Amino acid sequence: MTNPGGPGATPAQPARGTPAQPARGTLLQRARAELVVGLGSILAHLPASVVGGLSDAVGEAWYRLAPGRASVARGNLAHVAEWLAAEGRGSARARAAAADPKILERLVRVAFHHSVRTYAESLRGAAEARHVRDHVVIDSPEVFDAAFAAGGPVVFATPHFGSMTAVIIVLGMHTKVPVTAPMETIGDPELQRILRRARESGGARTVDLAEARRELRAALARGEGVGLVADRDFAGGGVPVTLFGLPASLPIGPAYLALDAGAPLHVAAVWRSPGDSFRGRLLTLSHPPSDLPRRTRIEVLLRAEAAAFEDLVAPAPEQWWTVFFPIWDAVGPRPRSPRRAAPRPAPEERT
Repeated sequence: MTNPGGPGATPAQPARGTPAQPARGTLLQRARAELVVGLGSILAHLPASVVGGLSDAVGEAWYRLAPGRASVARGNLAHVAEWLAAEGRGSARARAAAADPKILERLVRVAFHHSVRTYAESLRGAAEARHVRDHVVIDSPEVFDAAFAAGGPVVFATPHFGSMTAVIIVLGMHTKVPVTAPMETIGDPELQRILRRARESGGARTVDLAEARRELRAALARGEGVGLVADRDFAGGGVPVTLFGLPASLPIGPAYLALDAGAPLHVAAVWRSPGDSFRGRLLTLSHPPSDLPRRTRIEVLLRAEAAAFEDLVAPAPEQWWTVFFPIWDAVGPRPRSPRRAAPRPAPEERT
């Protein structure tokens, strides 16, 4: 999430209450972080097409070395494909995967490719920002313009889908207010520092999860924006909704904050398209009637958010990172079909 100046703006100064930078890591952690920074510098100097090809090669190796992870993704993607086929929605390839194990396996493999691309994009920094600005196509740009015309407090929700780097850049190109986002804490303080720099490189302000509720409410009270990745209920205590036809739990954060501040709630995503380009889309959700009980209003808004996630994911479910984790109680890991999977997809087939 970014400030009004967009990806090239001067980073926002840490606000009161922003947590201190993590402590220094071990010698091994510092050495690993230096390697990551060096890799990012190399990637920044390569054409996007080359970075994509390298990411696909690494993703293919990851797919072969992580059968357990692939099994979880296979089960989730099979369910999504079956739902899309029944509803007549999504891409033709995704619908066909419901009945063809070879096509389903191709989706699983490509999901690994996209996961690696996500990491590569975050390391490329300013080079990736320039590429996204030059190669993004916005669906219904008038919706973007209307959403950001008024300024003031705003809540953005996005799924773990497509390019998170690109969605930050695209929102930064449109929003008129600074945006604060929560950030998870990992065990490696050196990598934590790299992730924080990457997420704040466009002027965003990140806060630790332990302080997120207070800091996000304060940002909205100042007339600013907040952004949350909201398709997984990490902490528990979420609200059951129907997602792709089955019960799933979503965190209440986006709905709670939007209703509490009287702020609009927008669901946004940017995903990769052929030719190293991107497509972006934003959906604005209507607040439920104010005379309903508070809990009911949150539930209604979260159901609308789940439907928006379905709309955004449908064109390219293989770019939905959440398929690598349990989503529905009724859907478990699925072993690979004994049928021989299709070969690695040709470049024009990758999305």
